[in-house]
Amino acid sequence: MSKLVQAFLSGMFITFLLDFFLFLGIFQNYIRVHEIDLYYNILFADNQSLILFLLFSVILGYISLYQSTKIALVTIGILAILSLSTLISPIGNSVAQAILMKKDVMITMQKYSYRGDVLYDGRTHISFYDYRLEKTLELEKNKIISEN
Repeated sequence: MSKLVQAFLSGMFITFLLDFFLFLGIFQNYIRVHEIDLYYNILFADNQSLILFLLFSVILGYISLYQSTKIALVTIGILAILSLSTLISPIGNSVAQAILMKKDVMITMQKYSYRGDVLYDGRTHISFYDYRLEKTLELEKNKIISEN
């Protein structure tokens, strides 16, 4: 096997593990806390950036195979600590809010208008926290007229 292919596959494996724990922390400390009906696999697949995944795969593969062991361990160790830190509730929640939440949004449907925060924008539904009702609503995307 070519060393370039081996470096890329090693980088993909490391990146996959880092992403797994990043999204696990988001799932545990944001999706479950807000009681959003969503499976981990869908969260992982829908919010994965292919460009970032490939970029990190190339960089981490290069570092792990072509750089000194010390540089590779320090780099991957720091990234692992950052990724695993999302398993701590406040950190996981704030990272998820930065990635998934849209604040102060107005959604208009046929009969009603809602003002609040989009907690999660899924494939067919939007989990929305309404300020006036003070509760989380599941809104169907195909019934939304406008979103500001």
